[in-house]
Amino acid sequence: MEQRLSIITLTVDDLARARAFYEALGWRVASETAASEIVCFTLNGIGFALYPRQRFREEMGIGDLSCEADGGVVLAFNVRSRDEVAKTLDEAVEAGGTLMKAAADVFWGGHSGHFRDPDGHIWEVAWNPFSPLDESGSFSWSAT
Repeated sequence: MEQRLSIITLTVDDLARARAFYEALGWRVASETAASEIVCFTLNGIGFALYPRQRFREEMGIGDLSCEADGGVVLAFNVRSRDEVAKTLDEAVEAGGTLMKAAADVFWGGHSGHFRDPDGHIWEVAWNPFSPLDESGSFSWSAT
């Protein structure tokens, strides 16, 4: 298996609400498929999709799928500067997210904070001085 992640799909309770949240953050929908049951965004080199939780349950043949985010999975959005962390957290809250942790310096030498999207998915917003984003916004782990 090649080392690659192609698409991240979040299951959501209300597709229209989830779509509106990410669009309010300035993201543009790349495609809608299956009679608008899946909303896709193209990020820099990776796909990001929203899919109704109930449809996922039906597809997988599972009756209950708890999605209360408990920190087991955290999606990260890195920014280019320290000051962008608080600004991005504010944008997420204005769009309907919930602030979990305000922007602050962290033990590893960066600056970060966290929010939950309307479906409870946890996002970290981080500035990492050791692995700056390239011009396209792509992240790469620093070799040092």
